[in-house]
Amino acid sequence: MKAIMLMYDSLNRHMLQSYGCDWTKTPNFLRLAEKAVQFENCYVGSMPCMPARRELHTGRPNFLHRSWGPLEPFDDSMPEILKNNGICSHLVSDHQHYWEDGGGTYHTRYSSWECIRGQEGDPWKERLTMEPNKKSVFKAGEMMWNFPLGAAMRTHDQVNRTFQCREELTPLAETVNTGLEFIDINHEADQWFLQIECFDPHEPFFCDEKYREHFEGSLKGEDALGADWPPYATVQESEEVIRTTKNYYAALLEKCDVYLGKVLDKMDEYDLWKDTMFIVCTDHGFLLGEHDWWGKTAMPCWNEIAHTPLYVYDPRFDCAGKHSDAFVQMSDLAPTVLEYFGLDIPKDMTGKPLCNVIGKGEKIHDYVVFGFHGDEIIVTDGEYLYMNAPEHPEDPYYEYTLMPTHMRARFSPQELADWQPAAPFSFTKGMRTMKIRCLGSMVGGAAQARSSRLYNLKEDPGQLHEIEDAEAVAKMKGLIRQYMHETDAPKELYHRYGIEE
Repeated sequence: MKAIMLMYDSLNRHMLQSYGCDWTKTPNFLRLAEKAVQFENCYVGSMPCMPARRELHTGRPNFLHRSWGPLEPFDDSMPEILKNNGICSHLVSDHQHYWEDGGGTYHTRYSSWECIRGQEGDPWKERLTMEPNKKSVFKAGEMMWNFPLGAAMRTHDQVNRTFQCREELTPLAETVNTGLEFIDINHEADQWFLQIECFDPHEPFFCDEKYREHFEGSLKGEDALGADWPPYATVQESEEVIRTTKNYYAALLEKCDVYLGKVLDKMDEYDLWKDTMFIVCTDHGFLLGEHDWWGKTAMPCWNEIAHTPLYVYDPRFDCAGKHSDAFVQMSDLAPTVLEYFGLDIPKDMTGKPLCNVIGKGEKIHDYVVFGFHGDEIIVTDGEYLYMNAPEHPEDPYYEYTLMPTHMRARFSPQELADWQPAAPFSFTKGMRTMKIRCLGSMVGGAAQARSSRLYNLKEDPGQLHEIEDAEAVAKMKGLIRQYMHETDAPKELYHRYGIEE
């Protein structure tokens, strides 16, 4: 038995042809959909990047107990379980957050791993005599240079690009080609799991010109500077800027499609379809002007961010061209891989294996819940979607962790000054964690300024019109309550979100 997971970052479901987009060119995603099961109701769990990856490893939600951070000492890790049971788990990734403080315990769970440098603001190369270009078509673009991290990221990005002057030197090409090398070497062997993880099409939408040239209506030259790196901010730009940025994303998406095709070709070449599971997934989507927002963090978690694409091929079943309406989430992928290799699923995994969905058409969830730590808790049952904002935003909320690091830094002495030991949660294997009061969040306090909102997805799939329905709200809050009980949510969150304990 073998398995390959091809994972993208910020892959937009609504921009793929197999999901109905009529202006992008993604023939290899169409080709994949002819082979695999295409899931129509896949949703995020914990947002954004590393919280999603913690779910990918542990098969349980992250966002109720902590924000961005490493795997914890008590966490079950799917790649590590494979490794400990004699199944090689190999990671190839250009996702630069793995090499930072807040991701440092993930890649070492695999049997082996390879990293590709140079994405986004990765502090990779230096050209100390190079003067950074600070111009941007975005009104918030100049502000992004006004704080040290933003300036450092953009400076490194401009330098990194000078070392990626040919397509084969770009991180996407290197990542996929390195994964293909693993397949070439090991295709005759058995008992391996390969995760090819691509940072693209995450911003900045840096892409070879040949992928951009056929898009019409894009700004050119000085008028387009910075259009490939939108800020996480409200849209204040012209229609020309919005169109240019969408075109840049679409061009990078088409490049992702080409490299998906290379993996599909390799599956064909070695006839891996007979004994190899193939999963193509993403952590979340991205707003490209929809709802008047750019990005994925400071704004509500609209379906353009939360409703994600997922394709799964399982050689044990007839998957060709099938579609599933079953609710699934990132947390279901760990138990899916473990079940496929015949391994026991740890009791702390709340996700469910997809075998019965694929093989029997059964449903494994009646609803899904997702969100950011400290921000809205969002629930949908397919008919309604309810964004439950904190009803008591003044209530403190906490990080529960034994690994106190943020994305790119350790917790500060100020944050750690008053930490308290917390009682064990059901999933911490008897360990007490640190209970650390949050002094800020990735959403920048936006949750404190929002109110709860209800949408009828059957009548309004674009979430354009908020509705009022007290009975539906009560039902959705009841589902959140059930989810919080099942995941052993911290007690203080019930009052903070107005949920009956």
